[in-house]
Amino acid sequence: MDINRDNWGHRARIGMFIVGSEAVPEAEWWAMMPADISVHTARVTARAPWANWDSEHHDLELSEDLSRGLKQFASMKLDAIVIGHSSSSFIGGRGWDEAIIEQLSAGLDDTVAVTTNGLDIFAAINEMKLQRPFLVLPAWFGQTTVEAALKYYRDHDVELAGHLSYDPGPNWRDIPPSEMYPRGAGFDQEVVPLYDQIIAGCPDDADGVLIAGTGFRCVAIVDALEKSLKRPVISANQASLWHCLKLGNIEAKVDGYGRLLSR
Repeated sequence: MDINRDNWGHRARIGMFIVGSEAVPEAEWWAMMPADISVHTARVTARAPWANWDSEHHDLELSEDLSRGLKQFASMKLDAIVIGHSSSSFIGGRGWDEAIIEQLSAGLDDTVAVTTNGLDIFAAINEMKLQRPFLVLPAWFGQTTVEAALKYYRDHDVELAGHLSYDPGPNWRDIPPSEMYPRGAGFDQEVVPLYDQIIAGCPDDADGVLIAGTGFRCVAIVDALEKSLKRPVISANQASLWHCLKLGNIEAKVDGYGRLLSR
């Protein structure tokens, strides 16, 4: 009798804060997840960033959902927790990731590793030794978020080879970015047009591709992109899973979702 077939988390349990109305992070993590590792989510409905700086830019005030989820996670014997929200890192800006990790860690056992999607991506960039990645952003990132993302990478000394805002097609093209997700764009994502746009738009001098946004469906095409472009491809959810496994000292090779996880 095999009693280890229920994904109980015998090797590790990971907690992930995600956007309240998103399905992509869980679906992509489940697709990539190694055996005997479980992921548990807490949903956050607050706007980015999920914790706001005080007037002097010294301390953060956690959103209500984040505070509640932290208390729940603290009782679950987790190995790692991730803020699965690229936009919070982007809009929070330089220093936000480190500050939120410090604040969340204060409410947890010191054996629990805490990270953010922003820091996960930096760790993945370093792991793959990328110098000039091509940044791909979802269609629902408005100009403010796009500019925040570009500044975020500049402030962290990441030189981008360029960036692409995904064209979601005629059904969504005329809808303002801020209205796309409320109208259901997150559940109407096609990966083949995304693949085509990345192949067409990736500059020759880019040494890899970075697909930002944890709600941006893409891991199904990461392997195909790498084979076509002959360059590493990092996605938001792929990077967070890889980094959480690394922080938890879990050795697990996952094939089919890019070089980062298959190393």
